[in-house]
Amino acid sequence: MNHPVVSVARRGDLAVVTIDSPPVNALSVNVRKGLLTAFNGLVGDAGVAGVVLACAGRTFVAGSDIAEFDSPVFDESDLNDVCAAIESLGKPVVCALHGTTLGGGLELAMACHYRVAAPNTRLGLPEVTLGLLPGAGGTQRLPRLIGVADALEIILSGSPVSADKAQRLGLVDAIVDGDVLDQALHFTRALIARQAPCRKTSEIAIAPDGGLTTLFAGARQGLAKKSRGAFAPAKIVDCVEAAVNLPFAEGLAVERRMFVECMHSPQSAALRHAFFAERETGKIPGLDKNLALPAIGRVGIVGAGTMGGGIAMNFLNAGIPVVLLEVAADALARGLANIRKHYEATASKGRMTLEEVDQRMALCRGSLDYADFGDCDLVIEAVFENMDIKKAVLARLGEVCRPGAIIATNTSSLDVDELALASGRPADVVGMHFFSPANVMRLLEVVRGRETAPAVLAAVLALARKIRKVAVVSGVCFGFIGNRMLEGYLRESEFLLMEGATPSQIDRVLESFGMAMGPCRMMDMAGIDVGAKVLGERAKEGTLPADPSYRMPCRTLAELGRHGQKTGAGYYRYDGRTPVHDPEVDRIMAELASRFGIARRQEISDEEIFERCFYPLVNEGARILEEGIAYRAGDIDIVWLNGYGFPSVKGGPMHAADVIGLPRVVARLGHYAEQCKDRHDYWRAADLLSRLAAGGHRFADA
Repeated sequence: MNHPVVSVARRGDLAVVTIDSPPVNALSVNVRKGLLTAFNGLVGDAGVAGVVLACAGRTFVAGSDIAEFDSPVFDESDLNDVCAAIESLGKPVVCALHGTTLGGGLELAMACHYRVAAPNTRLGLPEVTLGLLPGAGGTQRLPRLIGVADALEIILSGSPVSADKAQRLGLVDAIVDGDVLDQALHFTRALIARQAPCRKTSEIAIAPDGGLTTLFAGARQGLAKKSRGAFAPAKIVDCVEAAVNLPFAEGLAVERRMFVECMHSPQSAALRHAFFAERETGKIPGLDKNLALPAIGRVGIVGAGTMGGGIAMNFLNAGIPVVLLEVAADALARGLANIRKHYEATASKGRMTLEEVDQRMALCRGSLDYADFGDCDLVIEAVFENMDIKKAVLARLGEVCRPGAIIATNTSSLDVDELALASGRPADVVGMHFFSPANVMRLLEVVRGRETAPAVLAAVLALARKIRKVAVVSGVCFGFIGNRMLEGYLRESEFLLMEGATPSQIDRVLESFGMAMGPCRMMDMAGIDVGAKVLGERAKEGTLPADPSYRMPCRTLAELGRHGQKTGAGYYRYDGRTPVHDPEVDRIMAELASRFGIARRQEISDEEIFERCFYPLVNEGARILEEGIAYRAGDIDIVWLNGYGFPSVKGGPMHAADVIGLPRVVARLGHYAEQCKDRHDYWRAADLLSRLAAGGHRFADA
């Protein structure tokens, strides 16, 4: 009766069914088959009075095996059949939960008659984050156990709940200390002693409630605002509504049909691509997994401004002490006060206690003296984006940091190799490009310099996981992965403005595609002056195209003091934070067009706006791949999904281009090369892109 990943053992008159499929006991086809064999084998065993379902290792089942979704084995041993076998066993089945009980793992647990959990257990149905819905009774059983409103919230959010909350809701019957399996056995024997029934979740009736119609209507209305065209959330509401209005078997059939629709949708394919791509980012070719890594127990940061303070909070949140340095006492005091203010605002919303605020601030030591970095294991410079200033800081850090300490630059675009040489110890230097606000944004571009030591790179990647960042490794070039690609996107949005498009039209087109913010709103929020200064640095370095009209809208608005939201005017005029069309911008763009001989048009189609902004971005991504700046197309997608507001349901720009079809991308690049009289080679298709398109391949194949 044993199976390689599922075993059955006897503890007196109790059977223990154990899943042992490292690392997270995912419900692969072998696990499903093993469970079905185990529970079918227990049906006629008169010597078994009750069953405990448990998992070996650090967690209960953390979900289904997503890699099987597109494989022939997906339909073998349906998890619904496993759940039905457990629920109909006729002997009490108690689930022993620990670690993470997610997705199919929670559906499996809900099919058991009772559930006990270790205090640290987290329970949830995160399928919506993959463009899916629970497909093994999750939308039908959860409302029966905890009520419709709470079930809807848990499934739509995809966020797990604690064991305490699960018990309050009625999802967990008991929280147990000590060994969870021993406690589950004790709980099962107590059930048998009092002849407790085999409580079938599928038979729990949902009490009639006239307010449910309003609840579902409100949920759908909320999705229209929040989900930005996501397919799965609306289907989830339909399934939970079916749990209310239909018998269990019929509701289960509705759930299965809608699960299959979601699974075959382009949105789910994109989200699953992103799921796997994120897990690939840490796999660096040639990097020895067994490297001895330098310990990072104390971090220094140069600069206590918005970026430096945000970076500091990442480490404070992870319990890592920070030395925060400024050149002037008032700037340091202001920086420390801003960090405290942020934490106190978080506490006022109930997300942390005032005691935790004090604990984090106690880890942060302000300094005006570089010598205080002497005991730091990592020092990050977060000063003004200017090569000369940053080189001076790197040189100073090279002198004061102890041997073996890691020196990092937070530059968003400058040459990391040049900065590393300025330190006098380039093997210790790496780029750590945090995105603003640094304490919120998940992305961290880790820039591997020409001489960055492998152990330094590996240590920073390990640290990124500790501070809960998604780290993507980039080679050295202007703008690295994200900002380099952004240039083509912004270039074309600005040419379109000079040709006659309005900021609101451009933003509407890109936001309709799913971008969190169109390019004009984004620049206004980030600061047009910031973008203009980067362009100024490039002009000094001689790395701008030989095109006098290049990015002139940005440079001109900055010269006019229209820096965006912070000055009340940029590409838009601002009423508070609300962008309003400004005829003055139209006049400025018409004047620039006249100066540079750019023809104005009465009408520019939405299709042209999308293609001219999106295809150069993809084309630059192809160049980044062929130059080896990024290791994988998926790495580029993760940068854009986590750092630039690219719509998650599109899977990232390279995945989206694969879906559109690379031959079309190449053809449209050629079309705009002809239309725009491509004197500066903006529209030449990258060699890699042309080769892939000609061969019928995708970026995913590269």
